[in-house]
Parts: sequence; structure tokens; C-alpha cells
Amino acid sequence: MPDDLILNATDEVAIRQHLVLVALGKAPADRLLRVGRLFDAPTGTWMKDAEVVIHGRRIAYTGPRGSWPGTAAQVVDRPGLAAVPGFGEVHKHIESSHLTPEYEAALVLPHGNTWTCEASHEFSNVNGARNLDFWLTARRAGCPLKIFPLPGSAVPPTGYEVSGGHFGAQDQARFMAEPMVAGLDEVMDWPAVWNRANPSYDRLWGMIGATFAARGVVEGHAAGMRDLPGISAFAAAGLASDHEAWTPEEAWDKIRHGLFLEIRPHSMPDIIGGLLDRGLKDWSQVAFATDDRGASDTLKMGATDYNVRLAIQSGLSPEQAIQCVTINPARHMRLTPWVGAIAPGRYADLVLLSDLATLEIAEVWADGTQVSQGKTYTGALPRIDWPDWATSSVKLPRALTADDFAIPAPGPTARAALLRPFHWADDFITADLPVDNGHVQRDAARNITKFAVIDRHTGTGTIGRMFWLGTGPATTDTAVACSVAHDSHNIWVVGSSDAAMALAVNHLRETQGGWALATGGRITAQVRYEVGGLMTARPAETLHAEMETLYAEAAKIDWMYEPTFSPRWWPGFPERLQFATLTCAPWRWVLVAPNPAAPTGLVNVQTGQSHPVVW
Repeated sequence: MPDDLILNATDEVAIRQHLVLVALGKAPADRLLRVGRLFDAPTGTWMKDAEVVIHGRRIAYTGPRGSWPGTAAQVVDRPGLAAVPGFGEVHKHIESSHLTPEYEAALVLPHGNTWTCEASHEFSNVNGARNLDFWLTARRAGCPLKIFPLPGSAVPPTGYEVSGGHFGAQDQARFMAEPMVAGLDEVMDWPAVWNRANPSYDRLWGMIGATFAARGVVEGHAAGMRDLPGISAFAAAGLASDHEAWTPEEAWDKIRHGLFLEIRPHSMPDIIGGLLDRGLKDWSQVAFATDDRGASDTLKMGATDYNVRLAIQSGLSPEQAIQCVTINPARHMRLTPWVGAIAPGRYADLVLLSDLATLEIAEVWADGTQVSQGKTYTGALPRIDWPDWATSSVKLPRALTADDFAIPAPGPTARAALLRPFHWADDFITADLPVDNGHVQRDAARNITKFAVIDRHTGTGTIGRMFWLGTGPATTDTAVACSVAHDSHNIWVVGSSDAAMALAVNHLRETQGGWALATGGRITAQVRYEVGGLMTARPAETLHAEMETLYAEAAKIDWMYEPTFSPRWWPGFPERLQFATLTCAPWRWVLVAPNPAAPTGLVNVQTGQSHPVVW
């Protein structure tokens, strides 16, 4: 049989021609797997004493024990286990695990996750030109995790940013010619969808149109959208889904207006309970989305299996919960010929459970072979020597100095624009700050520190710098920098001194990405994300240990916070600043790396208005 690691039309025909013969017993199979029970995801029913006939990486036949007329080279008997389809992620950023795909596979496969729709605007914004090459490399090397990339609509995230990629209609048409590509990643720039004057209007609609032309799926992102006119407009645009619902009311309105609902764990108990209370009977328009989850959290909580267990605890039957990570997302993403069910023609991906109620996983099979025993990964882990285009992504033309972070003003005081983490107000905050030696100063007594975003993609190294409220180190001569800054993924740094900020950023320049904590004139902790500045090609356990060292060193620092601010923000090491640079709805004023569309770096992404940081 042809190699079907990567789907293509020619091989697909040959594979299915041979599977026909195996199913009829006219050609031998590689493996016959017999189980005590088999879950049929399309009907939500169980078959007792079932057998699954496997040839190559695919299923050729399913039926009652002893019903297949053919012969197999190997018979595997698991009478005490129940088989359910391999779990799928309808919307996930693998980059947020901070592991390259081969190590992501080793982490999540023992948890039942055998396929993922990769929302790929993270790496796309680092190296858009090589985005598909990156996501298909591990699979081509033999990795059993199927990754179906969705090229990013947010490349760049808005018309007021410059990143390491720029996708338009022609790019999306080319992407959609690749059979592994399922559609267009979440459309987040809602102002660019409805407003013809927005600089991204034509680019976004071009990508949407190219996706429609290829009969792909256009994924949505409707954060903060709760009014019925807005929801109706969103659905009318052809944006097929939303994973940003926070309340039962919002989820109910969106599903009733035709959106496919992708529920994330943090809102799952409330939303599932609310939908049950409202009498939802057909859950086929619902799936579960992990979205962003670091490797450390996956080691502690689990992967897709955690989502399923939480859904069961929230009131769904095990069968309904399993459908939400198998057939439902496969139907939505139009991938049912290959995944979503234990059925002929599909990849032979099965999760074997020793207990259904608790979703206790005994074994996981992928591509027709066993890849885990209990929680231990036993499958293939290809060694990939990631090339320079993946490992040389921090392009700063020179080492920075303290002067690069100074904000000049004539004095003796200056009015300054302030932001704070997750600032969604219509206007920025202002404060009067002292000026010393021609430079505007921080004010630790009022929790005002300095924050900067540095362009790491274009080679210009432009720096957006301003003052932020209620975040960063109160400890003197301290800074933390990171190369993960959703969604453009430039470097951000926050610090109590300009010299410490320069030291932390220069360390990331040397290591090609990750975290750097600087205090007292030296780097006290680092975490390496050497691939794309987003991921590491190392095991999850190694990354976790490095993160624990960072947390331990960070615990020695006094961190600012605003106790009366948002429940989403809390004291301690400001790891969530990775997401505080987002520019999608419902954000308004943001700090980006300065560029012609946002010359000061401070820009309102709803209107395009730019503003000085001090005046």
C-alpha cells in the first residue's frame, strides 16, 4: 500500500482500492483487534464483542467477533477493554504547549489525542512562508499524531502590525490545495470583517473566499460578542464556529444562530449545565477545545481526556462527551473520511478504556499500532533536526542597551499613556510621571512600570515602549522577557530598570527565544524555546523542570499587581503577559512594535488611531 502519512489524492485511491479487498476477505490484513465493546460514535451506541480489521494505518472492517471472512497476520485480543475513537482537538495551538509536534505527540497520545486541528497563526506569524512545511514535518518523519493545519487568518493579526508572515487570498488558495489543510484558522479581526475602511478588509475576505472556493471551514473567534445583531452578522459572514463563549446565555444564542460551539474547559461546567437546563438534546453542534495549554499543565491535568472527564462531571453522559471529541469535530471540520469514528477507511486510531465512567485509558492505538501503555508513550519519536528557518527566528540586528528603553520628555513632568494587562476599555489610562535627566521615570509607589515590545521578525528591531499599570517587578534592577507574545510573537519585556530590560532581551537574542529573568545584573533563570521562539524540541518533562526553575527564581521577586483589577489577573510571576499583547476583539488600545501603520506603537486596533506614549 502507498504511504499515507500525508494525505494525497493519488495514494488515497490506491489505499481504498486495497481496503476494499481486505474488507471482503480477498486480501489479508495486518492485524485483527478484538475488544469487549466498541463505541460507534455516529450513532452513540455500543457493539459487544467486536473486531476491528487493520491494514496499514487504516481500518478495513468492523463487526461482531468472528464475522470477518479474511485472515490477519496478527490477532490481538483485549476482551476486557472498551474501544472508542481516537480523540480529536477541534481547535488547538500546539505552540502553546511549547513543544515541537513530535514531542507534543509523545505528550498527548497516551491521553487519547490522536488528531489535532492546529490553529496555526502562531508559527505563521514567525515564519509564514514555511508554515505548512513546519506542521507536516513530524508526520512525514513517522509521527503518529495527525495534524491538520488551518493557516492563520491573523497573519498579521491586524492591519496595524507587522510580523513574520503575511497571508492573503492567493496564499490561502495554495494552502487549501494541500489535503491535510482543513480550512482557515480563527478569524479574530472582527472590525476588519465588517468595516470596508479597515486595512485588513480585502485581505481577510480574500482568504475567506479562497476557503469557501475549496469547500473548507472558516473558523471564528467571537470574543465579547453577545448582542444578537453582532452574532447574526458573525454567522452571516460565514464564520462557522466560536470557542470564546463564557456564559450559558452567550453559548445558547450562538448555537441557535448556527455557530458550531467549541467549549473550553474554563467555562465548560457553566455552559454544559446551562445548555442542559435549556433543554439541548442534539449535541452534534458542540465540541471541546483545549485552545491553549502548556506542557506543564498537560502533565498535571491531562489533554483531551481531561476535557472529556470534565464534561462528564458537568452533566453529559460518557457517550455524549466522547462524541464531542470524535465524530462532532470531525464532521464540523469535514474530516470524517479519515478520523472521528472506528469505521472502515478511517485511520486505525483507537482509545482502549478499562473504565468508561472515569475514562481510564489502558492503551492508545494510532496508525494501526499500539502507541501507549497506561500513561507511558511507546510509539515512534522521530528525531528531527529542525533547520535554520525554524531555529533562527529572533532577528535583532544588534544587542540592546538601556538607552533603547528610555522614553524622552522635556520635563519636569510628563503626561503618559498607560495600559494594564487585559485592558479592554475604550480609552487608555493616563498619569503624570516625573522626568529626570530628560527621561520619563517609573513610579513604583503607584504600581507603574515600563513595558516594551521589540520587533524580532523583520530585522529592524523597532521598539515600542510605554508605561504599564499593575504588572512586572517591584524589585529593583529586575526584568522578565519572553518571545511568546500573542499573536505577532514579538519579544515583550517588563522591568524595573532599563538596564535589566536590555539584559533580558539580549539573552533571548542569544538563545533564540523563550523566557529570561534578569535581576541584579545577571540572568537568574531561562527557559529555551529555540524553535520559532515558541517551542522546544525536548521532552515535556525537561521543559517542565526548566519552568519550575523559572518559577522558583521568580518567587524571590516582588511582583506588582492591582488587587481591585480583573479576576483574570493575579499577583505573582506575570506569565499571562504572553496574552496581554493580543490585538483581537475585545481589545482596543494596545502596544505593538512601531511600524508605518502605528508609528508610536500605541494604537487603537478598532479605529486605527495612533497616539504618543508621552506628551
